Amino acid sequence: MPVTKNLSGLAALDKTVVRDLDLLGTTTRPWIPERHTGTGAPILNVLIVGGGQSGLGVAFGLRQESVDRVLIVDENPPGKAGPWIKFARMETLRTPKELTGLDQGIPSLTFRAWYEAQWGEESWAALYRIPREMWAEYLQWFQEVLSLSVRHSTRVERMEWQATDACFAVTVTSHGKEETLFARKVVLATGIDGAGAWHMPQWIRDALPERCLAHTSDPIDFSELNGKRIAILGAGASAFDNACLALDAGVREVRLFFRRPEIVRVDAFQWADFPGFLRNHVDLDDSLRYRFIRHILRMGQLPTRDSWERATRYKHFFLHPGSPWEKIQMGEDGVHLSTPSASFVTDFVIVATGFVTDLKLRSELAALEPNIARWGDRMTLFGDDPIDSAIARHPYLGKHFEFQEKQPGEAPEVQAVFNYNYGSLISHGFGTSGLTGFRYTLQRLINGITGQLYRDDIEHHLENLRQFDEPDF
Repeated sequence: MPVTKNLSGLAALDKTVVRDLDLLGTTTRPWIPERHTGTGAPILNVLIVGGGQSGLGVAFGLRQESVDRVLIVDENPPGKAGPWIKFARMETLRTPKELTGLDQGIPSLTFRAWYEAQWGEESWAALYRIPREMWAEYLQWFQEVLSLSVRHSTRVERMEWQATDACFAVTVTSHGKEETLFARKVVLATGIDGAGAWHMPQWIRDALPERCLAHTSDPIDFSELNGKRIAILGAGASAFDNACLALDAGVREVRLFFRRPEIVRVDAFQWADFPGFLRNHVDLDDSLRYRFIRHILRMGQLPTRDSWERATRYKHFFLHPGSPWEKIQMGEDGVHLSTPSASFVTDFVIVATGFVTDLKLRSELAALEPNIARWGDRMTLFGDDPIDSAIARHPYLGKHFEFQEKQPGEAPEVQAVFNYNYGSLISHGFGTSGLTGFRYTLQRLINGITGQLYRDDIEHHLENLRQFDEPDF
């Protein structure tokens, strides 16, 4: 881990970024006609919901295409957008350090350029993985050097199509005040739970008081767990990340329970990290896309090697394979839980059961959700068997991440919403489900948005051509 930071190197990189953008000569001529509602309110061309890495990348890409009147909103306070500071607890990113994508082909905007500007090439060569908090710092720099403005502490409450103005009326709340924004296009850059919600089995939530229960997405003060017995349900990456922090905090024991007969040791993401899959999965027919993603989901999620080695070096860390919880209740001496083979008493429970994808859980989409197509609407059987129920709940997206109508012709407005979050997994593969996917999907998304904006205004552009009479000499 580097110690000395070269601030002058970063200042020089800032100037290089400005120069590189100037060399590219991106046009700044406005090309999208300004619109207002019937009451005179301005209409945004694009509203981006989410100010993390995806939202920043989309905003930068739109700027490169001279799309103006773009606004990013994020429900979190400044510095807290995305998972990296809020609840991600790994020491390093799982992605290779050479990742690119947000830079959109501009070398001076890459993480490597940012890192080497401060710590040098030798330090880069010695770096194995990107430290999580350092990635958050890079994203903050990315936002600042590109002057990407984010309205923080602003939550989207609901979206409704306003046909008379051909735009969405988007109700947001900020610091207790409600207002309505108007936007022609909406991008949902809302991350891993953006097409659903974090999942905790209700029977566990009902059985235990909040003081001894948490989901891995919740804030957890691990220092308060010192000397306590910890039980974790799940064996994926977040389960091990939380186990490591608990062990480092001096807990009495950590027991990790999971259904599978053994820990997953093969990483589907490692297989998928090649251009063929990342760029072209979306172009496969539905049957092939289903087969690929079903197999990947069945492979399961594994901990990183670092987390595995870090946890298993503790003698008071115990694995319980083939041990789903059958019963859990609060007792006088702690939490009592039962598996098919044994019973245990613990002090604190961490549930690492991930999230569910289900648009019905997104309150902001309540007015649109009934008309949005799911995979289960397009594909009911695979061979003679019903398709996987979890896959069936995923939104069925177009080539550019746009929602599709459940019944063609009944609600074309849903196609003006672009679902650039983890809910795109079945339709687009790992396009937004891993950092390496940005390189292959950001431009596809940008092309979809700009294409719609151009086609929506095609009569305006044709008339503009007819009126064009500026002599060249």
